[in-house]
Amino acid sequence: MGLFRMGANPQTVLGGAVNAFFMVLYIVLFVRIILSWFPMSRDNKFMELLYAITEPVLAPIRRLVQRSPLGGPGMVLDFSPLIALILLRLLNSVLVPFIDALSPL
Repeated sequence: MGLFRMGANPQTVLGGAVNAFFMVLYIVLFVRIILSWFPMSRDNKFMELLYAITEPVLAPIRRLVQRSPLGGPGMVLDFSPLIALILLRLLNSVLVPFIDALSPL
């Protein structure tokens, strides 16, 4: 009865894979948020991996926030992870139903 059972609809499998991808990305972003509260060296292999996964998502958002009236060079708090979580949730809520709607009845 699992998602990858014999004869599973390809759209259902794709929708599940997209949903799983977003869930992993949420978790990795959340871990980065939590670990940012603690002094840790970025030379740590785990932190390097964490930054390699999350920075491609956060850097464009950070650039947009810095150019907005909310940001700027004196910005103390980095809201890019929070904005990324919201945008990823929105994208997930649009993509997965769209993929599932492609399946034939």
